[in-house]
Amino acid sequence: MVLNSIEKLLEKYDNGETTLQEEQQLKDYFSQETVAPHLEVYKSMFQYFLQTHEERFTKDVPLKPRKTNTLYKWISVAAIAVLMFGIYTQVGNQPQTRTLASLSPTEREAYDKTMEVFNLVSSKLNEGSENMNTLSLVSSNFDKGADNIAYISEFSRATNKFLKTN
Repeated sequence: MVLNSIEKLLEKYDNGETTLQEEQQLKDYFSQETVAPHLEVYKSMFQYFLQTHEERFTKDVPLKPRKTNTLYKWISVAAIAVLMFGIYTQVGNQPQTRTLASLSPTEREAYDKTMEVFNLVSSKLNEGSENMNTLSLVSSNFDKGADNIAYISEFSRATNKFLKTN
């Protein structure tokens, strides 16, 4: 009777369904000198569990605080200082806005010539965009023609099927 209950407990143990009391019963059974021959395999396992359960780690583990490198702290402080200085100098040195009337005659002449060049470049770019519009019109007409050819081809196929000609 005891052997049957131990076998049932072992089956539950293998499935992970035992309670702590049932596991204690198994440990007690396998700690005996005599165990059923077909259960000898489990004896060494449960003896190992009992033995390791009694082991204790008694050595002191020294915990030393990790030293942080102060150089990295100072580098980060210096980086922030440089960044703040750069922002301050850029914000503080914003150029004053000038009006067209405040320009000297030579500056006014340079401004006028620059505007002429910009207008010339702009007109040439506008001509190029007009040519691109013409190309897009040709492309759309070409697409319509291709659609019409596909329609005629489909119509021809349907007619051949209807008239049964190849």
